[in-house]
Amino acid sequence: MSTKGNRVSSVLLTGAGGYIGRQVVTALAHDRRSLQTIVATDVRALADEDKLSGVEYVTVDIRTPGFSDVLKQYSPDVVVHLAAVVTPGRKSDRDFEYSVDVLGTKNLLVGCLEACVSRLIYASSGAAYGYHADNPDWLDEEDELRGNVEFAYSDHKRQVEEMLAKWRQEHPELEQLIFRPGTILGSTTSNQITALFEKPYVLGLRSASIPFVFIWDKDVVAAIIKGIHEGGHGIYNMAGDGALTMREIAAMMHKPYIPVPVSLITAALWALKRLGLTQYGPEQVNFLRYRPVLSNRRLKEEFGYMPRKTTREVFEYYLEARGSGR
Repeated sequence: MSTKGNRVSSVLLTGAGGYIGRQVVTALAHDRRSLQTIVATDVRALADEDKLSGVEYVTVDIRTPGFSDVLKQYSPDVVVHLAAVVTPGRKSDRDFEYSVDVLGTKNLLVGCLEACVSRLIYASSGAAYGYHADNPDWLDEEDELRGNVEFAYSDHKRQVEEMLAKWRQEHPELEQLIFRPGTILGSTTSNQITALFEKPYVLGLRSASIPFVFIWDKDVVAAIIKGIHEGGHGIYNMAGDGALTMREIAAMMHKPYIPVPVSLITAALWALKRLGLTQYGPEQVNFLRYRPVLSNRRLKEEFGYMPRKTTREVFEYYLEARGSGR
């Protein structure tokens, strides 16, 4: 880890109105330490009653030239890049998602150089490794990034990391700290993954274990806060210790586990998407079938952050928060 610029006086966040972004802003507002300026940017304006005292809120699109102007205006020491299209809606399109995830990040990098930003903290994803049958049992940060072209989020995270690797070589003055979280879970998480757990049964795939590694949302926030205040560079997977299979998850929820043949699910998704009844196609089978399982060794040993909850404890916490625990 680097100790460069440990006393940070200003920080700017992108995607500050998102699920993790709001939590990071709140944590910083309550634990400023040496921070004099906290700038929360998002493409959506935040209601006045939701704004925190001592935080500068800026509504700006990361893709526009105006974003560089914001960076120059505040000249932050650290930029935390959280903006991304995580779960596109039915009307979203690949070009739009690419413009936000990849081109927006490129625009941000250019702006960081112009504003002499010292450190970039980027929230990547374990999805950047891709969903492949030959993934190692436990993925290490040195394993190849093979984000699937058929999954926009996975593909774009891979492309952004390839861009960042090039920038590390060409612009070493911009220190990079990159986190690759597994499945983020907290008391209020609601997405396409948690939707799998909300039915009266748990659907699985025959001859596939479907392993999950969960990371508590508070651990994600705490690691980012550590990176802001204490510095650091490098790439780190983020996951609680251990993994849970879909069958184990079903048992924890006291729900029946129904393993369905892969061919049946594939055919059903193909038909439903063709009829316009779902935005998901047969490629989603591999999204469940070949879950990337992340090793957190480097996060603990090299970055120095110990997740406060294991994968099992994160899921137990999620169940208890929703009143469906044991």
